Amino acid sequence: MANKSLFSSITSVLPRATTVNEAGGPAYKFPAKHALAQLAATGTFGNVFYASAQNQLDELRKLIDGVDDNEYLAKLAVYSRERAYMKDMPAALLVTLSTRDTALMHKVFDRVADNGRVLRTVFQMVRSGQFGRKGLSSSLQRAFQRWLNEASTGKLLSASIGNDPSLRDVLRMARPTPKDDARRALFGWLTDKEVDKWAPATEADLPSAVQSLSAFRTADTAEAQALIAGDLQVRWDLLADTAKGPLVWKAIARQMGPQALRMNLNTLLRHDVFKNGKKPDNTMIDYVAGRIADVDAIRRSRQFPYQFLAAYLNAADEVPHKIKSALHDAAEIACGNIPQLPAPVIIGLDTSGSMGCSVTGWQARGRASKMRCVDVAALFAAAILRRNPDSVVVPFDTRAYQAKIDPSDSILSLSARLSKYGGGGTDVSLPLVEANKRYAKRAFAGIVLVSDNESWINSGRAYGYGRGGSTGVMTEWEKFKKTQRGHGIADPKLVCIDIAPYGNTQVPDRQDILNIGGFSDAVFNVVSNFLESDTNRFVREVEAVDV
Repeated sequence: MANKSLFSSITSVLPRATTVNEAGGPAYKFPAKHALAQLAATGTFGNVFYASAQNQLDELRKLIDGVDDNEYLAKLAVYSRERAYMKDMPAALLVTLSTRDTALMHKVFDRVADNGRVLRTVFQMVRSGQFGRKGLSSSLQRAFQRWLNEASTGKLLSASIGNDPSLRDVLRMARPTPKDDARRALFGWLTDKEVDKWAPATEADLPSAVQSLSAFRTADTAEAQALIAGDLQVRWDLLADTAKGPLVWKAIARQMGPQALRMNLNTLLRHDVFKNGKKPDNTMIDYVAGRIADVDAIRRSRQFPYQFLAAYLNAADEVPHKIKSALHDAAEIACGNIPQLPAPVIIGLDTSGSMGCSVTGWQARGRASKMRCVDVAALFAAAILRRNPDSVVVPFDTRAYQAKIDPSDSILSLSARLSKYGGGGTDVSLPLVEANKRYAKRAFAGIVLVSDNESWINSGRAYGYGRGGSTGVMTEWEKFKKTQRGHGIADPKLVCIDIAPYGNTQVPDRQDILNIGGFSDAVFNVVSNFLESDTNRFVREVEAVDV
């Protein structure tokens, strides 16, 4: 008989690892389209634990060069913006598309550059020359001109917030021809041109919102400003510098959307929005709490569930309790479309050291989100558990932890508790080991791993392989499937949710295995469909986008 250590039956179904990951452990390399989708859904061009911002840019360009499918690039740009809620990656894909297929670029331009911030990011990337020609091509210039002429006054005013590049820079390089005197006057005002250079337009041609904004900025009293602000539908940032006291700030707060309110609770606190003299202003407190937890507004605003956790953790102690409670409610709403799974699952939560990295990466001058990858992963785990309370969460680094949690607790409380485990190295196989030992007598629909996939330890061995040259996760998964089939689960599934911009995984995509990247609620839809025996994959989800 042949050597059974080489030719056992399990070895024949275990694919050998094809690469070494950034941590030095065995892994499987994603195909180019999947790797590009992974990067587009998680990358922020910030320094993460195992990759610098430059590494991400180099990898993006390399992957784009390896995808000879312009329609896929267009669909991925739209997916990255509309479903993964990213900003920089879709802009980069759009700029690339402008050099490869101008017709497709025009087709998706407004869906990707759907606000002024993304428009300015596209402009910044073009001007940098990192994706080919430096400067606006005639085709790209036409796209900018169309955007600038068709954007509403409010959209242009919002786009004027921010510098380097500023909207003024964009207007001066795009050089749009105004469609009428109102637009001519507005362009002149936005670029700080003298009024006599607006001719034939005059100040009287300025849109009413701009005239009201100018009146607000020059008003002599708080009462006059508050009266104007009450009817002025512009971004609050445009009013802040000249606001004259609490009365005006309360009027500004009423003009803020739920996202702006969530992000600026401490600012409102500093300007006494929640006070009426020395007493609480219950009317304003009720208003802000209601807006933050407004169901329809949350679903329209494309906010990540983890952003409510960030707001809660960053809110000053003096922020009213009712508003903090509204953040809890909002997080529940943001996770509200998380599906009921067909059966309980094991949820592996990576709490290793690399997961302590900022979810947006570290950028220039230390700018980064205070939210760590582990916070986002814990929120994912808590959200799944909240909807599927018979599931089991296994936090892990180089050991598996026994998490004592109450599934009925709020999502923010659950995630805060779960994120406190671990901090060491990474052995992603441990949740599966626990499933095969501690929970072997229970039936599960599958296993969901939330990780950066940078596993480098296996069975206590640094850089150790699993059986037959596979990874430890792959080896333990085969054991898990055999056990679960004995419990009547005919088709167990393994889902790997990756929240970091790396190009490899611990298990390759197969009929029973799904790899997906990102931290928006779109991930949950794919996971749910997969666990319900839908064969759709991450790349197919991108390819299904209509352009």
